[in-house]
Amino acid sequence: MVKELLENSLDAGADSIELDIEQGGIRLIRLRDNGSGIEKDDLVTALERHATSKIRDLNDLENVSSLGFRGEALPSIASVSELTITSCTKESETAWSIHGEEKSVQPAAHPQGTTVEVRQLFFNVPARRKFLRTEKTEFRHIEQIVKRVALSWPDVGIVLRHNQRSVLNLRPATSPEAMEIRVASICGDEFIKQCLFIEHAAVGLKLHGWISLPTFSRSQMDMQYFFVNRRMVRDKLLNHAVRQGYHDVLFHGRHPAFVLHLEMNPALVDVNAHPAKYEVRFRESRMVHDFLSKTLQSALADTQAGQIATPALNIEERNTRVSQQYAGQQAGLSFGVQDNRQPYNSLMTAADYSASTSSTANHSEPLPPLGYALAQLLGVYILAENEQGLVLVDMHAAHERITYERLKKSFDEQCVQSQPLLLPITLSVTESEADLVETETGVFQRYGFELQRIAPEQLRIRQIPALMPQGDAEQLVRDVLSDLIRYGQSERLAEKANDVLSTMACHASVRANRKLTLPEMNALLRDMEETERSGQCNHGRPTWTQLSLDQLDKLFKRGQ
Repeated sequence: MVKELLENSLDAGADSIELDIEQGGIRLIRLRDNGSGIEKDDLVTALERHATSKIRDLNDLENVSSLGFRGEALPSIASVSELTITSCTKESETAWSIHGEEKSVQPAAHPQGTTVEVRQLFFNVPARRKFLRTEKTEFRHIEQIVKRVALSWPDVGIVLRHNQRSVLNLRPATSPEAMEIRVASICGDEFIKQCLFIEHAAVGLKLHGWISLPTFSRSQMDMQYFFVNRRMVRDKLLNHAVRQGYHDVLFHGRHPAFVLHLEMNPALVDVNAHPAKYEVRFRESRMVHDFLSKTLQSALADTQAGQIATPALNIEERNTRVSQQYAGQQAGLSFGVQDNRQPYNSLMTAADYSASTSSTANHSEPLPPLGYALAQLLGVYILAENEQGLVLVDMHAAHERITYERLKKSFDEQCVQSQPLLLPITLSVTESEADLVETETGVFQRYGFELQRIAPEQLRIRQIPALMPQGDAEQLVRDVLSDLIRYGQSERLAEKANDVLSTMACHASVRANRKLTLPEMNALLRDMEETERSGQCNHGRPTWTQLSLDQLDKLFKRGQ
């Protein structure tokens, strides 16, 4: 109910909305806005069923720009509550009010805009009222809706009160700084401190907003806000694309936090695919999915260790530093590429180390982002000094990410070795799935599969990747076909290959209790600064952390 009332105010052009709630909305819901208002003659019509519409002509059906299509919420609310609507237009000298389902209107005092007052919800439908939750739960649902509206319409001031106590008081955000303040007030200061601001446009789509760093993750999907043309949505396609964007960097079972806005031509999206308008349908769903996942992957891949998160990161102007110093030393193991497990001291000469220690002592030159190594702690952690203070690095986790990224690069540059099956696997599928195998042959061949269609609804697996256990082949093929039908693409083959590479990288990385020299430690720090996603290991664990001088001073109570 509150969602529909808010949408009516926004469609009326309001830039200031006040919402008063009592007893979780059961006793009172009062919404006041400064929108265009309702004409006197339209007040009666607004409470008639199937009598109003926000669609003016045929073009509006193909380019829906309003949040709602009709004012159907008002007659429904009037039938189960004591409803009063008071409204005044800009041209009118007098405001007019109507109560419930009465057919007459009365003059009233009211500035430009509309006030909708709903009292005693479900007073005449006791059976429905019994199904309402507790006051606290019902208000929490209302608060969540208001927060979503506040994030999707930053230029609208919103006030929310519950039992005459102010809960939200959000001023219009007309600048990037003000918008960050609004996001922080809803998602928390910690989210803003550990997020990236992205803004990217291509193929007629524009994505902008805030995404959390992998180190700021949630146990639940409770801080995920996605908007399409300012409409709040919870769509499976979009959620899948976001998960693909965070693949390889999130700890198992954790979820990212984000506030994302997708802008596109309204004609390319169907917003009437769900009764509550939470789900949408895209005319080019595969293009939208690819654009979203690749944009997020690109933004997260450019967050090397040592970079300080800032809400001003623009991926169009991001620093795309790629390590060339060690480009020829790829870690390959099972792909015919030379083993990269040589000691790290071979990567830094004595002259390099002498220069690094000299600059550390004299501070004549800016320190690298992760600074220079000081010591190794218990054979597990590297202690380093940079301009901010102390850096602690989990050497195994850091080396694991470096090795993993090099393995993936080697994998991408070489053909995957296939293994013929002595006894080919036959599996039954639907006819549409069998058609996909013939049209998407390259998807399977890319990862070492050879599939043959032997009947309208039968497939035969003749070859599988050499690195993959045979028992996983049949289920993996079925899962890939299911993804291709549902999303137009599948990342399962890549994920399976990456799982194998991740295991290989784990075993190829330096282990705990291995003593490293200072040159080896410094070489590892430099590699971290040049490696994509090096802030997290393959399993999503952080590889490093920073303790500033202020934090150290507080720890030892210096200056207190």
